Amino acid sequence: MSSTSDKVKGTANEVAGNVKQGVGKVTGNDKLRAEGVVQEKKGEVQKAVGETKDAVKKATK
Repeated sequence: MSSTSDKVKGTANEVAGNVKQGVGKVTGNDKLRAEGVVQEKKGEVQKAVGETKDAVKKATK
């Protein structure tokens, strides 16, 4: 997966996670809120992987 792809998918997961958290909070669904937190963290990790790939690519040039 390319660094851009990692960053885009990471952002999408962060957004989806935030939406799940919001819906879970409004509806009182703790399970959905927890799933949202996990998905948001997954997105943060994906974005970090993409940024790391960029840094390695720049360092090796």
